[in-house]
Amino acid sequence: MATDYDAPRKTDSDELGADSLEALKARRAEGTTGEVDEDETATAESYELPGADLSGEELSVSVVPIQNNEFTCSSCFLVHHRSRLARMDGDLPVCQDCA
Repeated sequence: MATDYDAPRKTDSDELGADSLEALKARRAEGTTGEVDEDETATAESYELPGADLSGEELSVSVVPIQNNEFTCSSCFLVHHRSRLARMDGDLPVCQDCA
């Protein structure tokens, strides 16, 4: 079937204009209920806010020292494997991302 792209398009707002005021009021009344679907406080407790006070929290992270096959980039200060070494600026290593 061919489509005429130059013809004006019919939108939902055009259909709403043809409805009577009583029909629109009845449609709005059907969609509303007096009940709340979910508890807002329970939903809000699941969000973690930036800058929240975490002083009471205890972290359990094991820190592994730098290995023999790793280096710290002198530009981004990240620890990379030796295979990521791009060049040496004097005695300072630079990774491939910063090179």
